[in-house]
Amino acid sequence: MRIWSVHPKYLDAKGLVALWRETLLAQHVLLGKTKGYKNHPQLDRFKAQSDPAKFIGSYLSAIHAEALLRGYNFNRAKIIRKLPSGSTVKIKVHRDQLRYEFEHLKNKLRKRSSNDFARIVTTVKIQPHPIFRVVPGKVEDWEKR
Repeated sequence: MRIWSVHPKYLDAKGLVALWRETLLAQHVLLGKTKGYKNHPQLDRFKAQSDPAKFIGSYLSAIHAEALLRGYNFNRAKIIRKLPSGSTVKIKVHRDQLRYEFEHLKNKLRKRSSNDFARIVTTVKIQPHPIFRVVPGKVEDWEKR
């Protein structure tokens, strides 16, 4: 499971669909509707929030918005709940974590989608997923390197 910190606009079609599915699973985990993945380290940053299900729902909403821009038909009804529209509450993500993930994504795209790799390879200022706010810091300990 990878819950990307980078903006979903950087993902290729395969990555965006995988992110949607994996985050739907994460939503079920945070709502207590599944037995698996309960202790997945990437969910810790959502669990640390006042209402984890609302944060993961807002994360899903941004994926849904990106899918709509691309003409995909993701089922919005699968988003159980989210933060109120216009909410400015964000989860912190370390700058080095964001950079690490972006390099990881570039490596994936270099192998499976040369067009998408070319589209993002010259990116200098990496945008985070809208639910995150970038702060100084290093790569997370849970990251497998």
